[in-house]
Amino acid sequence: MPQLARRIGRAKPSAIMQVAEKAKRLKAEGRDIISFSIGVPNFLPGEHVYAAARDALEHDSGQYGSNRGADALLDAFLGHIAEIGLDGYTRANCATGVGAKHLIYNLAEALLDEGDGFAFPTPYWTSYVDVGEILNADIQLLPCPPEQDYKLNPAQLDAAMAKKPRVFLFNNPSNPTGMVYTKDEIAALADVLVKYPETWIITDDIYNRMVFDGVGYHNFVHARPELRDRVIFLDSLSKTYGMPGWRLGLMAGPAEVAQAVTTLNSNHITNVPEIVSAAGVAALSGPQDVPREKCAEFQAKRDQVLDVLSAIPGIVCPRPQGAFYVFPDISVAFGKRHQGRQIANDVDFCTALLDAKGVACVPGSAFGEPRAMRISYTCPTPQLAPGLERIREFFAELA
Repeated sequence: MPQLARRIGRAKPSAIMQVAEKAKRLKAEGRDIISFSIGVPNFLPGEHVYAAARDALEHDSGQYGSNRGADALLDAFLGHIAEIGLDGYTRANCATGVGAKHLIYNLAEALLDEGDGFAFPTPYWTSYVDVGEILNADIQLLPCPPEQDYKLNPAQLDAAMAKKPRVFLFNNPSNPTGMVYTKDEIAALADVLVKYPETWIITDDIYNRMVFDGVGYHNFVHARPELRDRVIFLDSLSKTYGMPGWRLGLMAGPAEVAQAVTTLNSNHITNVPEIVSAAGVAALSGPQDVPREKCAEFQAKRDQVLDVLSAIPGIVCPRPQGAFYVFPDISVAFGKRHQGRQIANDVDFCTALLDAKGVACVPGSAFGEPRAMRISYTCPTPQLAPGLERIREFFAELA
């Protein structure tokens, strides 16, 4: 029998989806399950988005679309990012994909040859390592433990850039930690990046509209405009607009990079579907009341989660200021038992928590930080307090 390609042996299923699927299975079996596992916003876009999709369906051209993206969609995206200070781009600087994950994969294909350095901070979103391993890149992890609030500092970045990675991937606000870099922190990192002109910079900033406490969103291009010819900014409809299933990602960056992604699109997806594009235009350029309301709601949920965690002895949790995740250090539980069951690590902890209390969280090792677990607080609001109480009870029962 013929063999599969070697790269498929390096591909792994999503750890997040594995937890989510187990929670679904237990719920289908009749268990009372509260899931804090998957990062789905759990709200729907405004009616104007559905109206635009219905209109596009009624006037469907039935034709292929642009490999880069429909002009109206690109223009809506350009207007959208100008509101956060990323102006001066044109359609030639943009491209679309079937979600931001697709764009990350395309960018890795476009920018990384086999063995090239691919650097990013830890904790990281799980797909970063997965994509790097599939393409056989030289993955260079930059550990940012809870002791430094899960944030990269300039000295770390300088040491990493001295190794001349081909790509530096940066995520702000962060999944899984929810941490947000301040204006001064971004400026300090940007001052380092200008010293290393051979490295591409991808900013995976799909939560840029979900920032709390007045911190604001800041990009390397804001701090050092000369980085514009190396920075690729990624955005998505999934989180901001409650549209993960619509699968629409967008990028802005150097024209040669956008063209490379467009060429790759021409070889596999051809184009983002016309109806999805129309919905995207409506989301980006229409009323923004739903995203604003949900951002305020998530901030309140963040506070609720932190209040409970702060009352549990031994838990360490840097204060997240964006996205919809909390990433507590739960290592105080390691070496203890729950109802006779040994808790040796984060996987043991999350497995026991799900089995004993019906609460699904993702082990931190999936994100490169095995002392932690990720809590996604996007569940329906009535489930949040009971789920948090179950976590508190679980800790209280450890011996």
